[in-house]
Amino acid sequence: MRRRLRVTGTVQGVGFRPFVYRHAVALGLTGWVRNDSAGVLVEVEGDEDTIAELARRLVDDAPPLARVTSVVACAVPVEDVHHAAFEIHQSHADGPVDVPVSVDTATCADCLAEMCDPADRRYRYPFTNCTNCGPRYTIVVSVPYDRPATTMAPFAMCPACQHEYDDPADRRFHAQPNACPVCGPRLRWCGPDGRVRSEGDAALDAAVTALGAGSVLAVKGLGGYHLAVDATDAAAVAELRRRKARDDKPFAVMVADIAAAAALCTLDDVALAALGSVRRPIVLAPRRPGPALAGGVAPGLPDLGVMLPYTPMHHLLLAGVGRPLVMTSGNLSDDPIAHDDADAVARLGSMVDGILTHDRRIHIRCDDSVVRGRGGRLQSLRRSRGYAPEPMALPVAARRPVLAVGAELKNTVAVAKGPSVVLSHHIGDLEHLATYRSFLQAIDHLCHLCGAVPEVVAHDLHPEYLSTKLSYELDLPRVAVQHHHAHIASCMAEHGRTEPVLGLAFDGLGYGTDGTLWGGEFLLADLTGFRRVGHLLAVPMPGGAAAVRQPWRMAVSWMERSLGADEAARRGSTLDPRTPALLALIDSGTAPLTSSMGRLFDGLAALLGVRSRVTYEAQAAIELEAWAANVPRSAAPDYPTTVDRSRDVPILDPSPLVAAVVADMDAGVDRSLIAAGIHQGLGAGAVALATDVARAEGVDTVALSGGVFQNARLTDVIEQGLHDQGLRVLVHELVPTNDGGISLGQAAVAAATEASQA
Repeated sequence: MRRRLRVTGTVQGVGFRPFVYRHAVALGLTGWVRNDSAGVLVEVEGDEDTIAELARRLVDDAPPLARVTSVVACAVPVEDVHHAAFEIHQSHADGPVDVPVSVDTATCADCLAEMCDPADRRYRYPFTNCTNCGPRYTIVVSVPYDRPATTMAPFAMCPACQHEYDDPADRRFHAQPNACPVCGPRLRWCGPDGRVRSEGDAALDAAVTALGAGSVLAVKGLGGYHLAVDATDAAAVAELRRRKARDDKPFAVMVADIAAAAALCTLDDVALAALGSVRRPIVLAPRRPGPALAGGVAPGLPDLGVMLPYTPMHHLLLAGVGRPLVMTSGNLSDDPIAHDDADAVARLGSMVDGILTHDRRIHIRCDDSVVRGRGGRLQSLRRSRGYAPEPMALPVAARRPVLAVGAELKNTVAVAKGPSVVLSHHIGDLEHLATYRSFLQAIDHLCHLCGAVPEVVAHDLHPEYLSTKLSYELDLPRVAVQHHHAHIASCMAEHGRTEPVLGLAFDGLGYGTDGTLWGGEFLLADLTGFRRVGHLLAVPMPGGAAAVRQPWRMAVSWMERSLGADEAARRGSTLDPRTPALLALIDSGTAPLTSSMGRLFDGLAALLGVRSRVTYEAQAAIELEAWAANVPRSAAPDYPTTVDRSRDVPILDPSPLVAAVVADMDAGVDRSLIAAGIHQGLGAGAVALATDVARAEGVDTVALSGGVFQNARLTDVIEQGLHDQGLRVLVHELVPTNDGGISLGQAAVAAATEASQA
């Protein structure tokens, strides 16, 4: 009999065709396999049981980087001419594109072994790869995924590489980035002006020498440039901070291996697995005491971001330096990471002493991903290299292709097509022109890779978001999704949930349906809509956006609400001399109102003396959590909150907690204990209100989403408290709980809304 097998999923660029070839030949089957615009197509001839066995192996024994979604068989008439053997055919781009592109993955053990073998022709070659590892997403220009459709197209393979590429028995068969020192990309060592000074091994040696001497380098990786210094050199780290204009935000550190990471951080099993995985994210973990790194790497924080090398060049660089390296995004603070060589020289040249680069072009920029192990689970904080553009399932299939344009900060975009949705890499904050251009490029690239022409655009309710404004320019049917509904929908989509949940959406700011700035929301929600069933007390946010950068403003606002204007004036003046003017602004009633939990944490951090001004988003709240890190939950003060039930919906009022914090400060209670009590009190108040609302509304599941749930201590208090009340709790694992997950929520809401209207 003859059968045609349609294989869908991430099955191109992962060694799937040679895998099919080997198994078909081993089973004595004849026919062919090829890539096309929809995935992999196999035509096979043999007896029924043997064909069924091949179909099973395509799913159960797939190559390491493959993600098989389905194998669908159909009968093909057996003609007079039979297949004489099994062959691999050339790719066909016939029809609309519908095949995921593989993520970029870390160098595999086989390639590392070759690279470390003096007898191997790829000894110390910084671009060694095979079908099981190396660049994918960042070099793909179009699909089907073949070498001419990647940035490897300019590199003609030498006879030895071509032989590997053509041999179905070789692990480099149709490895599109295949290369060697004879025919492939080469390292270049350049001055800050971009002029090449040396190439190959000499370029690597120059970079190693410069790092050892305390220089600041730009280093081109898979998805863009890093800025690198010796992480043990305090002067070099300080100089990097000065040049990058990054006062306090922590740097990530790259170390040679798991043992080196474990010497710096306490790593649980989940963190260890993530650190050593082919995805190679930055892993946040509690740092061990000691002077192993310069103090300026992660000042004032108990956690450290560590990662392992994920390209051969990184391995060689770390082996040469012999010390951990700061590897932070190659940009000036808030700009997108540099990935184009000319742009890197223009934007980074004045910041560095040298540039270690190469001549393989990066088509799409892609920052490092950031994850954390928490409670036996992995929590994604930034989903990018190694994870994007891996598809995710939609709880409700999209009837028409949907483009979701995300939020203003930590932007990602998403494309929904049928039963799946593809999220982009991390793009960043759209208020910066260069990031906005990257946002537009990401939309075009993702739509192209997904073979999707959007017929619906989903966007935030906020009219001033640049992503929202773009949606109005697209001349497409629009689905406006309230910011916090999108947060809860993203958590629901990640867990495949369609039934109503009680959503706790705690974040910085989001535009509410009443025109105020929400951020401490209790929402009864499904994928098609929501109802606000509770919220944090709304207070003035004096100065608007200035209050985000200057948390002392929120401290004064909360003191005015909790202690009265006179006490707020007295205490506020110790934080900032402009307090009287700020109180006058509050009294005028012109300051915008916000129910933001994030702004409450900022205000409490300023009140406690953590910091009155920030240099990066959520810095005050992050450092407040750090102050509480060493206090057991059982030792935390029990600060009260109340619930105001006199209005349309219950309102969580933390005024008693603010007053208790001030009283304990006056009594000389240790500030770390007060910080722990803030987390305990706000968490307990949220649990009490959520439990009451869930029971009143008849739901048994609570979804936690929003940037405030990056706070592990608060999340633990709330999650455990809800479990103790017999409620099921959904938390983010694969998608960021911050605004990086908004595009997923928007796509899920748009798909479900369209389905409900069909």
